[in-house]
Amino acid sequence: MKCPYCGHLGDKVVDSRESKEGEVIRRRRECLECGRRFTSYERIDEIPYMVVKKDSSRERFERQKLISGMLKACEKRPVSVAALEAVADKVEATLQDRPEKEISTAEIGSFVMQELKRLDKVAYVRFASVYQHFRDINEFMTELKDLLNAKE
Repeated sequence: MKCPYCGHLGDKVVDSRESKEGEVIRRRRECLECGRRFTSYERIDEIPYMVVKKDSSRERFERQKLISGMLKACEKRPVSVAALEAVADKVEATLQDRPEKEISTAEIGSFVMQELKRLDKVAYVRFASVYQHFRDINEFMTELKDLLNAKE
């Protein structure tokens, strides 16, 4: 930390206090060169993750929106909420590992479909039917046949 009085880069922390909400840390510092004290504040700089939709618009990634979509697909199915939360955790981890802070709905959708296929085939078909916008029954049947052939 650079001293605001003399510009020296060396200092020692004399006191640290967290704010009531825990969002900010206040540090009292003392310059090792001139001995004067100054205060610094630390806070997490939250950069929102963005989802790029099919029409190229962007909106903030919302974990709850992802989970609610999976819950609809898994309605009356033997899939635990914990399993769906684990899928949401994986999506968030993928976002955090990426250098760019954006992800397309296509990437999220295909990842969720892979995970649901592993968890529950019926939930997978339900999610796929909404996500892939099957134009007719033939496309839907092709997907079902592929799923059945994969079992064999």
